[in-house]
Amino acid sequence: MDTFQDKVAVVTGAASGIGLAMAKAFASAGANVALADVDVDGLDAAAEQVAASGTSVLTQRCDVRFDTELEALRDRVVAEFGTAHVLCNNAGIGSGGPLDGLTRNDWEWTLGVNLWGVINGISAFLGLLKAQDEGHIVNTASVAGLFGSPFMGPYTASKFAVVGVSEVLHHELAMVGSQVGASVLCPSWVATRIHESERARPAELANPETPEALSAAAGIRDLINSVVSEGMDPDDVAQLVLDAVLQRRFWILTHDTTAAVVERRTTSILSGEAPPFVMPQ
Repeated sequence: MDTFQDKVAVVTGAASGIGLAMAKAFASAGANVALADVDVDGLDAAAEQVAASGTSVLTQRCDVRFDTELEALRDRVVAEFGTAHVLCNNAGIGSGGPLDGLTRNDWEWTLGVNLWGVINGISAFLGLLKAQDEGHIVNTASVAGLFGSPFMGPYTASKFAVVGVSEVLHHELAMVGSQVGASVLCPSWVATRIHESERARPAELANPETPEALSAAAGIRDLINSVVSEGMDPDDVAQLVLDAVLQRRFWILTHDTTAAVVERRTTSILSGEAPPFVMPQ
């Protein structure tokens, strides 16, 4: 793929943050865009921004935890746009806390969105892309998928898994000479609303609202907000993604500091040392 003009891009988690930025960037590059998110009001506002580029836009509420919802999204995209060319499995949430303070609901929610959302997206769209032998899948992981940090257990587990699944996808496509590409996006801190993830937690996975639980959640939220607010502009991340798709580049690292941290971790593995303590920067 050497252009996005008249192509079709599908973005999950598109109501805000990196997802919205990618949707706007694809539209500005001439692509028609399908926006998916659980935030219906946010989708409507996002669609207005994306449509300003003059391309066609569709929106659909989609809970990526469920394969049937990704399949419904695919079917609607094909019905309205004819096909899809780029899939950005971007929907994600952040949750954290000490391992012995987390609930099963924390794990199920985080893995459901961050990992199963990627798996379900691949399952729904990969056959379509392979059949036309054209397209690209971008899976949003994180620097938290490259090294572990304390108090981010479910998030780290989900993002490590996304990196692994993405590598498998790349290898399987390359082995058959497919023209479908794969990339994994590993951003560090970006100025998004990830610290407000609790707004999207489904009722069936809610935690008991004890004073201790509320205090712990507020502490994690405030900590993340303090660094996210100074993070990279999502529009800059989006441009890196578009460039990587056109260049068929697998790794998308957003911050210059990431490579050095990955090198330190790799060195510790090869030397048999304990993993170095790092926090995303």
